[in-house]
Amino acid sequence: MVNDAPLSASRLATAPAAFLPHADAPPVGWRISDALVPYAEAVAAMEARASAIARGEADELVWLLEHPPLYTAGTSARAADLVEPERFPVHATGRGGQYTYHGPGQRIAYVMLDLNRRRPDLRAFVASLEAWLIATLDAFNVRAERREDRVGVWVRRPEKGAQVEDKIAAIGIRVRRWVSLHGLSLNVEPDLSHFSGIVPCGVREHGVTSLADLGRIVSLPEVDMALRAAFEPIFGETRDEA
Repeated sequence: MVNDAPLSASRLATAPAAFLPHADAPPVGWRISDALVPYAEAVAAMEARASAIARGEADELVWLLEHPPLYTAGTSARAADLVEPERFPVHATGRGGQYTYHGPGQRIAYVMLDLNRRRPDLRAFVASLEAWLIATLDAFNVRAERREDRVGVWVRRPEKGAQVEDKIAAIGIRVRRWVSLHGLSLNVEPDLSHFSGIVPCGVREHGVTSLADLGRIVSLPEVDMALRAAFEPIFGETRDEA
């Protein structure tokens, strides 16, 4: 199952933010990679772990990492949205959505959760991912919001104009046997010019931003701590995993 189409925030807003597991479920593994992880290597590891989770042979996992500069093409990607195809490697991927950029200074969270251990409700799951991001950004005094016609998390930019808003975090998931793959990307301090090689998520009317662009100079470890603190009330207890 792939989340291929934008989900209505008006519908998402009606879903509970909490997506807690059954009472007897073990804590979610929490892994952080300090070095840049090649994309193909990360996808292979993620798919192997998700398959093990589906078989009941592994615990759920959130994996935080960075990639070297690259573009990914989701299942709804349009060729016209790849503006500079020679700029960075382009990886076709099974997640929902269109083109996106990954690179240093962007925190990727690959989220491998078993929805059967929680509830098999894709819309509620995406709503919970958005709530997680919004709570994380609130820790840095950034007010982020959902949008009715656009998946992801957005920040209003009144200093640029009354109707201007930029995307600070993207969500793209796949669900296989009710176990999630892929996840989200949060712009901490990436090179925002790298987004110009694509039309990010197929949205031409709005730009992209980051914590640094908003004047919040924070480290990845600080972001990781905020992500974990915001994750547990929504998704449940975590444990460190190497």
